[in-house]
Amino acid sequence: MKLSFGGVDNDLTSFKKAKAVILPVPYGKTVTYRKGTEKGSSAILKASDNLELFDGEINKEIYKIGINTLSPLKVNGLKPEKMIKVVEDKVFDIFKKKKFPVILGGEHSVTIGAVRAMKKHYKDLSILYFDAHYDLRDKHKGSRYNHACVARRLIEISPVIEAGVRSLSKEEFDFLPDKNVKVIKMLDMMKRPDWEKDVKKYLSKNVYISVDLDVLDPSIMPSVGTPEPGGMGWYGLLRGLRKIIADKKIVGFDVVELSPIKDMISPDFTAAKLVYKMLGYVFC
Repeated sequence: MKLSFGGVDNDLTSFKKAKAVILPVPYGKTVTYRKGTEKGSSAILKASDNLELFDGEINKEIYKIGINTLSPLKVNGLKPEKMIKVVEDKVFDIFKKKKFPVILGGEHSVTIGAVRAMKKHYKDLSILYFDAHYDLRDKHKGSRYNHACVARRLIEISPVIEAGVRSLSKEEFDFLPDKNVKVIKMLDMMKRPDWEKDVKKYLSKNVYISVDLDVLDPSIMPSVGTPEPGGMGWYGLLRGLRKIIADKKIVGFDVVELSPIKDMISPDFTAAKLVYKMLGYVFC
């Protein structure tokens, strides 16, 4: 049975009428610690079936924007380079049909394909990258497309603004500073409650947002491959997203790196809720 985001069965979920299109990308080939990200997108979709569709912050039923859900891409056995090309082609097709793409990972490397597609439409594109890790290695475990190298590949396409980061290697430390990446560390965000002002300063008008769920603290998001202590809280992330989205044109976003834990539904639901809230901030 095909899963639909929000589980709403009405004519607003048709591709023709929908404003937003959900693209599940079940991929987990380069995960280096806890496996299972290939199951993340389906867990988010299942959890979304239990969302309250009226949002008490926005005071609207967000689903009425029209949310279509595509069948999952058949990519999990592919090499990263091939998977990225499949994602790129599909996201390009979604956007060409004047729909707003939302990618559900899957590991973080799926973002490369999405950003490549968006760059074809927006020359001044910048990327807001929420993550616990810098992901700036040039190569890891023999691959330049490992999920630990995603931000390094992205800065070859467009400028990247990282937020919430708190873990890096010596290689990444030596690589910084680089003119194509700006870093807002978690420690800096804790010292400055209005950290989103710094983020907005660096972003261009057209922005793609990528949220690695490990940016959240493991106390509320344990279902990730590489959890890192000292992360963002739920309301801190939402507040920042809402303020940034209000001032920028968001051209698409992804939520990635959910690695579901059996019989622990809270992280899955949190991820689904985050997707729904972000759609509300963009469209409502």
